Amino acid sequence: MAASQDVVPIGSMIPLTGPSAADGAEFRKGMILAVEELNARGGLLGRPIRPIFADTCRQTAEEVVGAARWLIEKHQVHAIVNGYNIGPQNSEYEPIADAGIIYVHANTLLQHHDTVMSDPERYFGCFMADPADYWYGPGFIKFISWLRDSGQWTPNSDRLAIISGSKPYSIVIANAMAAAAADFGWRLCFGPKIVQTPTSQWRDVLDEVRATNPAVIANTHFYAGDLAHFQRQFSEKPMDCIVYLQYGAMHRTFTDIAQEAAVGVIVSSVIGLLRDDMGKRFEARYNARFGEGSTATIGCQSYSNMHHYAVAAAMAGGSGPPGDFEQNRKVAFALKGMIYRSVHGTIRYHPDWQAVVPYPVVTHDPSLGMPHIFYQIQDFRKPLSMIAPEPYNTERFVYPPWMSGRGTAVRPAPPANSRGLTGL
Repeated sequence: MAASQDVVPIGSMIPLTGPSAADGAEFRKGMILAVEELNARGGLLGRPIRPIFADTCRQTAEEVVGAARWLIEKHQVHAIVNGYNIGPQNSEYEPIADAGIIYVHANTLLQHHDTVMSDPERYFGCFMADPADYWYGPGFIKFISWLRDSGQWTPNSDRLAIISGSKPYSIVIANAMAAAAADFGWRLCFGPKIVQTPTSQWRDVLDEVRATNPAVIANTHFYAGDLAHFQRQFSEKPMDCIVYLQYGAMHRTFTDIAQEAAVGVIVSSVIGLLRDDMGKRFEARYNARFGEGSTATIGCQSYSNMHHYAVAAAMAGGSGPPGDFEQNRKVAFALKGMIYRSVHGTIRYHPDWQAVVPYPVVTHDPSLGMPHIFYQIQDFRKPLSMIAPEPYNTERFVYPPWMSGRGTAVRPAPPANSRGLTGL
């Protein structure tokens, strides 16, 4: 057994209890598997790694800041590596910056860009290992344009309707969609209209949308149960349009409630396990270690973040405890300069944001960005079909059962600057 001073303590702030406990359990599994694999290969330059978990419960600022301080002050962790914590709005960056350690997370928060760029010297160690929520907006517009321009779908018009939930996350995405629409030949016919959420009552807003006869409806609210009720109420009087539902429609809860009404819905994630050889092998190892009921597509986030950090720390000559700003700056330099191919795509940090660059909306090279993955529910009893982006998609888009026409309408001509979902 290695002496305690030889162990490299790595903290992980995850919601082990509270409303996000299911995801928190997977983040813990991902960290455990990564550390087991790293230690089996010799640890960090011969030093074993020990993960230390702190429960962030409801993920409030108080809880997440408290978790960071506990890990730093009591356990002297060299880094904090985890999945997401939604709620602290970067307040946890302060004790981390004071300690001068590395922090890698997947909070999907545009505010991360602003915080890091406001004082790069202070926040040198803060990295967001997925693209910000904002990129869902232009990414979606680019996706529907690709469906149109590639001939997979013939819209009945150029009209786009956007419904937003009342959380900042939903509003940011809805506004980003609206801002990007015209550049790709879409005309906003409704919204973004903010609906007070959570709610299960959508008939009134659906009636308003129906009067505008859109070719696309996007709902950026993200609670799975609420979205299931939206889709069931949409299916009572369906419109001849594509339906996109934000994130929550990926969850099993959505299909459990929506059932057959879910078939045809499109949903996306800016971070998700790929179905290539790397992704399949990881999923097999993950399920073998934790059981077939585990969710590798969630656990892969903390898993990849831990592996990436360990490689960067090894390149830098080792990790640094709280207060060792010099060594941790070397680790940060290695993280920022390294292109790392993970099981959910490429992790490449933007030199100014210190957040992952998304593909294809920012970079058109799949080797230089993390794929914004689009899924379609083609059978509510089976896993989601991954329909974009190329070259990662494993299935193709199919017309939802409520849509008519199927290629008989005249397709609007794409604008000159319209771009597809493949590299240019």
